[in-house]
Amino acid sequence: MIKVTRLNGKEYYINFDLIETIEETPDTVITLRDGKKYVVLENVEEIIQRIIDFKRKVFTNENILIKD
Repeated sequence: MIKVTRLNGKEYYINFDLIETIEETPDTVITLRDGKKYVVLENVEEIIQRIIDFKRKVFTNENILIKD
């Protein structure tokens, strides 16, 4: 899940595995596989980076490693 921000400033989480497309028109529109559309403040690059960051944490177990 990644956090995104609606145009009214309210933050919420979406399941990035359900994202079909992300486009800037100029607002960023996320379309899910079921056809639901979400207009968010973040740009495409920010959303992609959040997905990469989340996957990196999951696949490297970064969130459970203890660092001295």
